[in-house]
Amino acid sequence: MASYFSSVPDEASAIGLLLRAAALVPTAHYLAAALIFLLVFLYNFLELHFLGDFLRGFRGDPVVLTFDPASRIYQGVVSMCRILHGRYLVTPWLASPHLQTVFLSFFGRPPSVVYRRQLFSVQDGGTVALDWLLASDVAGGASDTDKVISRDDTTPIVVVVPGLTSDSFSSYVKHAAYTMAKHGWNVVVSNHRGLGGISITSDCFYNAGWTEDLREVVNYLHYEYWRAPLFAVGTSIGANVLVKYLGEDGENTPIAGAVSVCSPWDLVVCDRFISRKLVQRFYDKALTIGLKGYAQLHQPILTRLANWEGIRKSCSVRDFDSHATCHVGKFEVFPLATFWTLFLSYTVSCMFQTVDTYYRCCSSVSFIGNVAVPLLCISSLDDPVCTREAIPWDECRANQNIVLATTAHGGHLAYFEGLTAHSLWWVGAVREFLNVLHSSEFMHGKIKTPNHGLHCSLESGIDKGPYVNITEDGMVAAMTTEGPDHMTEEDLHDDELCHVDEPEDEIVLTDQSLLGTENDMDNGSEPVDSVQEIQAESITKAIHDVTAPVKRSINQLLQHYDISMWLLAYIAIVTTWPLLGSALSVVFKRKLRGLLPASWLRR
Repeated sequence: MASYFSSVPDEASAIGLLLRAAALVPTAHYLAAALIFLLVFLYNFLELHFLGDFLRGFRGDPVVLTFDPASRIYQGVVSMCRILHGRYLVTPWLASPHLQTVFLSFFGRPPSVVYRRQLFSVQDGGTVALDWLLASDVAGGASDTDKVISRDDTTPIVVVVPGLTSDSFSSYVKHAAYTMAKHGWNVVVSNHRGLGGISITSDCFYNAGWTEDLREVVNYLHYEYWRAPLFAVGTSIGANVLVKYLGEDGENTPIAGAVSVCSPWDLVVCDRFISRKLVQRFYDKALTIGLKGYAQLHQPILTRLANWEGIRKSCSVRDFDSHATCHVGKFEVFPLATFWTLFLSYTVSCMFQTVDTYYRCCSSVSFIGNVAVPLLCISSLDDPVCTREAIPWDECRANQNIVLATTAHGGHLAYFEGLTAHSLWWVGAVREFLNVLHSSEFMHGKIKTPNHGLHCSLESGIDKGPYVNITEDGMVAAMTTEGPDHMTEEDLHDDELCHVDEPEDEIVLTDQSLLGTENDMDNGSEPVDSVQEIQAESITKAIHDVTAPVKRSINQLLQHYDISMWLLAYIAIVTTWPLLGSALSVVFKRKLRGLLPASWLRR
C-alpha cells in the first residue's frame, strides 16, 4: 500500500479527489449558483438599486441643492419650490440608470402633441425648424389651427433646445412641451440644423458649442413678442449650448430665466468617461449610430466638406467628430492683429484643429461664471452619458445666479416616476421653478434688442405642408402626404408670425415701445410722440447695436485666452502704433511747426 501511494504524485491525488467530490454535487446546485452569479453580475453591471430603495421603504433620495449662501435666486425662488426640496423615487421596475435611459429612448410614453412649424432662416443662410405648441392647443376642445400669437401677448414663451441628434419629436421634448403648454405657456422647440426633417441649406452644421442659431432665434422672439417673458430649457447637448450662450452674452440677453437638464458641462471629461467602461461603450456606439444617420441625411454636403469615408467607418463619437465636426463645425475667433479689428469686432469662422480643441472650446464649464440670468441646473449622479465627474460644483456655487440640483438617480434625461412611469420628474421641477420665477421679482430684466428679428423673419419661409422631405440635392421640399400626427394641416403663416404688413408709422412706434423700460412695458404706457426723444432713443439704440457685439466679443476673448483687459490694450497699442504714429505726425506736423526746432521736424 505504501509503495502505491509513493508512485502517485501528490498533486494528481489532490486533483482527482476534488474532481470526484465535485461530481457528487447535484447539477441543480451548479445551476442555482450560476444563476446567483449572473444576477449579481447584472445587478452591478446595470447599476440596479432596487434593493436599496426597498430597504429605505421606497422613500426615494433627497434632492441636493448647491448654491451660494447669499444667492437671491435661492432665497426668492428655489426656496419656494416644493419639488426641489422633496425626494425623487425612481419607478421601481426601472431602478437603474440604464433601464431608464433605454426605456426613454425606445418607449418614453410621450403625450400626443401637434406642432405648428415655422421655418426660420438665420443670417448665414441656414434653416432652423421652430415647432410651436401653444397653450390653446392643449387646453381641451377643438384646436384652432388659425390662431396665432398676438404681438402684444404677455403669455410667457419657453424655448426648448433638444439634445444631440434629438428634435421636437423626441419623447422627453414632448413631455416638456406638453407640460409647459398645459400650464398655460407657449412653447417653441428650436431644432438644430438638419434635424426635425429639415435639410442643411448652408455649409455650416451645428455642434455642441454653436450658439449663433439660438442667439438669433431668441433675439427674433424677443423682438417679435416683446411683451412676453422669454424662458429657455436646454437638455443634454442643448443644455451645454444654452449655458454657453448665457455665459457669452452675460447681461445682454433677453432670457428671463433658464434651466439646464443633464448637461455634459465638460466635453473632454465626458469623452474620456464614455470610452472607459464596457457599458458606456454601448452608449458611445449608440450615439455614433445616431450621428452617422444624421450624416447620411446630409451626405451631399458632407461629402464635399468633410471626410465622408472616415465618417462612414466611424466607430465612436470621437471618430465622428474627428472626420466630420472638426471640418464643418465652426467657431468664432477674435483676431488680435490690430486695434481696429478688435474694436470693430470682426470675427472669423475657423475649423477645429483637433477633437480635444473642439471639446475644450465648446464646453460650457468655461462660461458659467458670466451667467447673469437665474439658472437652475439639474444633473443625475448616475447619468450614464454625462458623468458626475464633469459637474462644476464650485463654479455653480460661486455664481449667485445659479442653483445646482443633483439627484442620486435618474439616468440621462429619464427621471421616470410613478408605478406606470407616466411622467418625468425633471419636467415637473422645471415647470415649478419657472412658474415661481415668473411670479417673482427676480426675473432677468428685458434688454434693448437689436432689430435682428425683422431681418430674419423677412427671410424666413413657412412650411406650408405638415412636414418636409429632403431631396437629393439637399434642399427642403414639402411633402404632399401628412406625417403621423406631428404637424397641423395648416401651419403658422409668415404674415401672421412676422406682422410685417403694418404701416410704416406703426412699425416705428412698435420699435420705440421696445426701447422703453420694463416697467413702462408692464404698465402699458403709450410711446413718446416727441421727435427729439425719439431721435435720442434711436441714437441710444444705434450705440447699443454697435457696442453690444463688441462687448460680447471682448468677453469671449478674455474667457478663451484668460488674459486681462490691460494686456489687450497693450497689444492693441503696440500693433497699431506704426500706423497710428504716422497718422498723428501728419496731422500735427503743421501745428507743431512753430513750436519745435526745424531739426526735430525734419526727423
